[in-house]
Formats: sequence, structure tokens, C-alpha cells
Amino acid sequence: MSQTPDSQYTELLSTAIEARQKAYAPYSKFLVGAALLTKNGTVFTGCNVENTSYGLCICAERTAICKAVSEGHQEFEAIAVAAHPLASPCGACRQFIVEFGKKITVISVDAEDTSKSKQWTSEELIPENFKF
Repeated sequence: MSQTPDSQYTELLSTAIEARQKAYAPYSKFLVGAALLTKNGTVFTGCNVENTSYGLCICAERTAICKAVSEGHQEFEAIAVAAHPLASPCGACRQFIVEFGKKITVISVDAEDTSKSKQWTSEELIPENFKF
């Protein structure tokens, strides 16, 4: 039996919250987790990883996408992002997500109060995205 989108997204949010626990954020203390759902149902997780040279930091969303692409996946259904407080993806992550489709569902949740969440399509987050 296949899951409904709502139950699938609830599970994705839980997975993002779990991924957040693996974040390496000794400087900002801002822990972020992500869970990326591919079109074939595979889920890839990511967390933010900071570096003393801030320009070298990588966000949870980009970590999950890079893991998926490196495993041969390029078609995505949704990505869940968990942080506290509730936060939407940064501009770089928005551009990174929309690279793979304008209709990807993006869901953000407050990892410590899951009643707080927001949902968009990737195109809604970055309507005039860069195109080469």
C-alpha cells in the first residue's frame, strides 16, 4: 500500500529532525537536518557541516542533494528541512533545489515544535532563479 503525500511528508519531516542530530555546528550552534525524497521513493539525509573558514560550510539541503546525485538520483519529489527556530532554505540552497525542478515540495519544520511548519514549491521560494 502506498503512502499518502501527507503521511509521506510527516515521515520525511521526522527523518529530517533525526538528521539534524548529526549536524556539525560548533560555531553557530544552529543545527539543521534535511531529508530528500527522490521520485522513486529513496530518501537521502543531510546535515549542516560548518568549518572555521565559514565560506567552506555546507548546508543540510545541499548535503542531501549531493549525496543523492552522487548515487545517481536527479529527480526529486520533496525535501524537508528541520531547524530551531523554524527556518526556510538559504538563497544558495533555494537555487540548488530548483536546479532539479520547479515543482519540488519544500517543507520546513521547527525541530523543537513540530506544530510550526511551512511548505512551498521550489519555484515559490525562488521564482526568478538563475538560468544558464
